[in-house]
Amino acid sequence: MKKIIALVLAMVMVLSFAACGNEGNENAGDYAVAMVTDYGDITDQSFNQTTYEACKEFCEAEGVNFSYFKPASDSDEDRIAQIENAIDQGYNVVVLPGFAFANAIIATADNYPEVKFVALDVSEFDLTGNGWTIPENVYSAVYQEEISGYFAGYAAVKLGYTELGYCGGMAVPAVLRFGYGFLQGADAAAVETGADVSVVWGYANQFYGDADVTAVMDTWYGEGTELVFACGGGVYTSVAEAAAKVDGKVIGVDVDQAAIIDGLYGEGMTVTSAMKGLAPTVKTVLARILAGEFEGGVVENLGLVSENSEENYVQLPASTQWSDGFTEDDYNALVAAIYNGEIVVNNDIEIAPADNCTVITVEDLGNIK
Repeated sequence: MKKIIALVLAMVMVLSFAACGNEGNENAGDYAVAMVTDYGDITDQSFNQTTYEACKEFCEAEGVNFSYFKPASDSDEDRIAQIENAIDQGYNVVVLPGFAFANAIIATADNYPEVKFVALDVSEFDLTGNGWTIPENVYSAVYQEEISGYFAGYAAVKLGYTELGYCGGMAVPAVLRFGYGFLQGADAAAVETGADVSVVWGYANQFYGDADVTAVMDTWYGEGTELVFACGGGVYTSVAEAAAKVDGKVIGVDVDQAAIIDGLYGEGMTVTSAMKGLAPTVKTVLARILAGEFEGGVVENLGLVSENSEENYVQLPASTQWSDGFTEDDYNALVAAIYNGEIVVNNDIEIAPADNCTVITVEDLGNIK
C-alpha cells in the first residue's frame, strides 16, 4: 500500500510539474530536479551552497521544478533515505555534491533506472572500487585539481609570498592533486622571479579543524609562514584561526572561500581560492538532460575547455587579490598557456611532494596529527 501511495503521489507531482513548466523549454515539464546535501547545509559557502544556487538558478530560468533535501545526519543511511524521498515525491533528476554520496549512489541507482543521478566530485574509484558497474543513469564529474592548484601556487609567489604552507585534509587523490599542482605553480613562478621560496607541507589527517590542527598552524605562522593553502574542507577553520593572530594569509579550496573566511576571521585574509567549477558543471549537465543529450555510465574528468577563464571547470575566483605582480591579464595568459599545451601540469600523485619542484624547497611533515 505504501508503494502504491508513493507512486500515486509521484504521478500527481509529475503532472503538476508539466502543467506549470516555463514555456522557455519544451522539455521542462518532463523533469523535476532534486538536490540532496551531503552532511552540510545550503548555506555552507562550499559544495552544498554552490550546487544549490546553480540548480536553483538553472531551474528557475528553464521553468523546471526544483527542491533540495537535507539528510538527518552524516550517514549513508540518511543520504539514501533522502534520495529515495525525493524520488518518491516525483523528482527524476537527483544532483549529489561530494564524494560522501558514493555508497548512496551505489545503493540506489540500480533500483531507479528511470532517474538520472548527477554526482559531483565522486571518483570512479569511489564508485567502482568494490566491483560495481556504473549504470547508464549515473553521471559523475571529477576535476583536474592540479590545474587550479597550479594557478594558486603561481599566483601566491607572483603576489610576493615566499614562505608558504600547505595544510591538506587527508592524503587522498584530489587533495594530492591540488597540492602537487600548487607546488608546481609556485616553483614555476619562483623560476621566473628568482624568489627564494619554501613550503612547509602537512596533512591534518581529517577534513575539519580542531585545537590540535590550530596549534600546528600557530607554529607555522609563528615561525614565519606567510600564507597557507588550506586544502581540506573544514580544515580552513584552524588555518584561518591561526592566521588571524598574526595577520597571516590563506588560500581557499573548491569554491571561492573569500566571503566565509574573511567574514569570520578578518577582511583581506583570503588571497585566492583554487576552485572547481561546480556551477558550470551543474548547468551544463542539466542542459544536456533537457536537450535529451544526457550521457550516463561515465565519470568525466573536467578541466580547461577554453582560453576564457570563466568558461573553465578549474579556475581562480574574481575575488583574487590581483596586483602589479599578478594581474587578471597575467592570469588569463596563464590559462591560455596551459590550455594550449605550452605549460603541462603533472598529475602524477605517486611521487613525493618535493619531486614537483626544481628550485623551491619543501619540508614534508606528513600527517601533523
